[in-house]
Amino acid sequence: MTYQTTNTANHDGPDTVSVRGVRVGYTDRGAGCPVLFIHGHPFDRTMWDPQVKALAGRGYRTIVPDLRGYGRSTVVPGITFLDSFARDLAALLDHLGLDVVNVVGLSMGGQVALEMYRLFPDRIDSLALVATNPLPETEEGRASRRRLADRFRKEGMRGYADEMLVGMMTAENVHDLPEVADHVRSMMYASPPEGAAAAQLGRAERPDHVPLLKRISAPTLLMVGRHDGFTPPEGAELMHVRIPDSIVEIIEGAGHLPNLERPERFNELLRRFLERARTRTRAL
Repeated sequence: MTYQTTNTANHDGPDTVSVRGVRVGYTDRGAGCPVLFIHGHPFDRTMWDPQVKALAGRGYRTIVPDLRGYGRSTVVPGITFLDSFARDLAALLDHLGLDVVNVVGLSMGGQVALEMYRLFPDRIDSLALVATNPLPETEEGRASRRRLADRFRKEGMRGYADEMLVGMMTAENVHDLPEVADHVRSMMYASPPEGAAAAQLGRAERPDHVPLLKRISAPTLLMVGRHDGFTPPEGAELMHVRIPDSIVEIIEGAGHLPNLERPERFNELLRRFLERARTRTRAL
């Protein structure tokens, strides 16, 4: 198990690399213990800006990509399954010369993190799953995601973004944190409709990750906002009883995006967890 702690990426902006037939935009900042951040839908890598600022240059190397179909990465029409995202990220790690990383994923990004663990368990030293649902999609949910994909292609993202802002964040935080709300809204507005649609269709067919949970040997942090209506705290508790080495942290005053709604608390918990994982790696 080795970490490459050096960073040769452009510190002033995003870099891009061609992997598996697509261009992936990413930032690679800091040096030290590597942490891969996986964004949710319909966002991009900038959703992790508060975490990059908190960790990069403080003993951590932060690798923050745009998933295919989002941000600066290639938009691929059709359907994008979770394993495609996971294999893209593994190829990015190959490009960066990283054998093993700590992985942080939120919502859809957490599902991608679970898929990475299913496919490449030896490459993941620790997992932080934020607002993550490991269950397979229901029949009703599949139909809803297919309707959403059709809507994105026909109407674009603005209407959906306006409807979903309260929900992604609590109503109180939308009011009290206008700069954060503007950032969340802007990311949703900018999300490429075809890429978002492809991801929705892929998530409609997502695998059941519940049987995987008991096989996760990596230390796992389960974080969720107290007021998350999409992935309520009881879902994190469900995962906690199945993942052997796991802890649950419920972030007060946050909805579905605790890393943006309560960044100081989120960063404190994440740093504490990563230090524990790093100590464990040194001992091994």
